[in-house]
Amino acid sequence: MKKILNAPEAYVDEMLAGLVAAHPDYYRLHGDTGKVIARATPGRAGKVGIVTGGGSGHLPVFTGYVGTGLLDACAIGDVFASPSAEQMADAIRAADQGAGVLRLYGNYGGDVMNFDMAGDLVDFDDIACSTVLLADDVASAPPEEAEKRRGVAGMVYAFKIAGAAAEEGRDLAAVTAVAQKAADACRSVGVALSPCTVPQAGKPTFEIAEDEIEMGMGIHGEPGVWRGKLQSADAIAAEMMDRLLADMPLKAGDRVSVLVNSLGATPPEELYILYNVVKARLEGAGATIVMPLVGRYATSMEMAGVSFTLCKLDAELEALLQAPCDCAFWRVG
Repeated sequence: MKKILNAPEAYVDEMLAGLVAAHPDYYRLHGDTGKVIARATPGRAGKVGIVTGGGSGHLPVFTGYVGTGLLDACAIGDVFASPSAEQMADAIRAADQGAGVLRLYGNYGGDVMNFDMAGDLVDFDDIACSTVLLADDVASAPPEEAEKRRGVAGMVYAFKIAGAAAEEGRDLAAVTAVAQKAADACRSVGVALSPCTVPQAGKPTFEIAEDEIEMGMGIHGEPGVWRGKLQSADAIAAEMMDRLLADMPLKAGDRVSVLVNSLGATPPEELYILYNVVKARLEGAGATIVMPLVGRYATSMEMAGVSFTLCKLDAELEALLQAPCDCAFWRVG
């Protein structure tokens, strides 16, 4: 294992300490566990709180999107490991400003179980909670079993849209409804070129030949839909768009935002090469692209690879997407 670290077991704690030290205007550690990041300045009284949680190793997801117009708090686990129910309960308490808290996170078994338990824990604090799960990875289950799909980079759109709705002053039911609408509007697919190494494991998460790629691989190394020889950028992007548009067809006049996302090691130059195909396909379908995002928004440690996310917009979602937000990793307006 070749990584810049001190001790593998201290990796996440030291990362979070450095995150807060580097960005004190945005983030603070909350609670006794050291595994909850909250806004440096809490949201105003009466605002619906929004929390997320998940394993470390995906920055800016999850902790990076704590900020104005986005999340109020995040519980973070070890690399690729769910936070505990107690940590999630601490995040809910940090986010609560008296109007209830939306739990907005990816569809992974450990996270679901622990967030449900956290809800039971905060019942004693009289904090009303709701839940929206992201399940946008089209490679992880067919449309008829969409509830089994993994949550991946689509959560970036859900964080942004729900966060804007909460800042507007909408109540918990309304924020939950628009978060679900955003989640339902997202489709994602990824391709991996290399594994990553979890510090505490000390070895790659999977093995893949130097001349191979795996289409549909998950952000923790979950199996994809096929493995084969490395193809051209145009061929890779074309298949990824085929898969997305087969699952969520677009027609003339539709408006859509697109995220071309590095899974960690893929450089911006390669993302922009891929974006040429994405733009041509969407415009060829008659769709209008709104606020395209190209960069490192949801990663998998140092994995080489890319994911595409489409978010189909109506007037409400588009307005919320373009509303101001501010965190250390993303600013709109």
